Amino acid sequence: MCELYSKQDTLALRRRHIGPSCKMFFASDPIKIVRAQRQYMFDEKGERYLDCINNVAHVGHCHPEVVKAAAKQMELLNTNSRFLHDNIVEYAKRICATLPEKLSVCYFTNSGSEANDLALRLARQFRGHQDVITLDHAYHGHLTSLIEISPYKFRKGKDVKKEFVHVAPIPDTYRGKYREDHADPASAYADEVQKIIEDAHKNGRKIAAFIAESMQSCGGQVIPPAGYFQKVAEYVRAAGGVFIADEVQVGFGRVGTHFWSFQMHGEAFVPDIVTMGKPMGNGHPVACVVTTKDIAEAFSSSGMEYFNTYGGNPVSSAVALAVLDVIENENLQGNATRVGSYLTELLNKQKAKHPLIGDVRGVGLFIGIDLVKDHQRRTPATAEAQHIIYKMKEKRVLLSADGPHRNVLKIKPPMCFTEEDAQFLVDQLDEILTVLEEAIGANSEGVAISENTPRRTKKPKEAHLELRGEGAPDQKENPSQKRNGLCADKHSQLSKRLKT
Repeated sequence: MCELYSKQDTLALRRRHIGPSCKMFFASDPIKIVRAQRQYMFDEKGERYLDCINNVAHVGHCHPEVVKAAAKQMELLNTNSRFLHDNIVEYAKRICATLPEKLSVCYFTNSGSEANDLALRLARQFRGHQDVITLDHAYHGHLTSLIEISPYKFRKGKDVKKEFVHVAPIPDTYRGKYREDHADPASAYADEVQKIIEDAHKNGRKIAAFIAESMQSCGGQVIPPAGYFQKVAEYVRAAGGVFIADEVQVGFGRVGTHFWSFQMHGEAFVPDIVTMGKPMGNGHPVACVVTTKDIAEAFSSSGMEYFNTYGGNPVSSAVALAVLDVIENENLQGNATRVGSYLTELLNKQKAKHPLIGDVRGVGLFIGIDLVKDHQRRTPATAEAQHIIYKMKEKRVLLSADGPHRNVLKIKPPMCFTEEDAQFLVDQLDEILTVLEEAIGANSEGVAISENTPRRTKKPKEAHLELRGEGAPDQKENPSQKRNGLCADKHSQLSKRLKT
């Protein structure tokens, strides 16, 4: 497959025509990806990268069964979802079979953001309440309604918190208000939600919903303590609100032990609304909201028809059905348990070895590595985290960093990730941490690693070797690797065209 443009021309066109707020991974030295297969991505030079970022390509990039299902249905029919068709009802039946019995009514959308926006509408219509309780550092989507309830976004911009939004402390037992040494962190964090409800009522406000990812991703791969969601749901429902579980990033068997992450909290806990997206279509735009009959009937009673042209269309539903088949046929849920446990074990050994690792947390193939400068104070190692992800890229492993301090390495790969992949990932990380910690130890004040320009940092004493990070291109190139059908003559022609 030929590229349309050289990497330089693609970058130039992106800067010219794509909005400047649309950021890329590894912005100072981006990778141009031209194809992918399973858990691997390939750049225009044919270099292979181990993908530890993409929880969207859930069953693996370009899975043949998913591709086949899409092509087959596309050849036959794709149309408005208001026509009667088997695919949408078959998918609704199968997805509801994975959920608790009372969650039985589906609404289809095109993205997780659309799904969460619709979930808010359902919650507000249910009893006519408006206020929403969200968790600090949460992110639920890019629509205006969701930016308003996403501290991860509105705290970074010029927007102020709306009066109908209430922010509860993130239930983080490593870095949060109540930590692992607290006698009952679940109750303590849940009581914070109850206080918010009481204060809202004193001010004449009414709670429509509490919304949370079942495991917080952008907030730093945080796993809520057992019992927290049950208590929060009890308080919220007593106030006339509903519990929305956002499974957009963490659903579809990623935790291994269960199909949905909220199910880790026991059969007694059942959300009122569940939203799903990203992995549902393995990269195809399809998402869903599942709720109870009571909430659905209240939404319908408003008299306003819900209409989504493409939500659950025949092709999207065929793709989503194929994803369910692959998860089951290839036992990817079991793979998440097995490989995730192995990877966590390897990482905990690294934690014992490397002082930069403060915490390893996660379930299945959803893992976070919290990097710290000081174990006692748990000072976030933000610059070091940014340096590490760029060094890992040089070693052909794609990671990202997130959390309030951008110091948590996030691991959420395609579900076909193997034990060999886990070992390779950890070996590269071990090597990078060893060099970095030696460099830090050689300078009592630490290596001056800038968050923005780690490529300029120097390794002290040892021949002043450069600690490359952002923007430092790898000088090694494997001449034996082909360029994926790269058309050099087209590049030169297009370059001339761009410059004229």
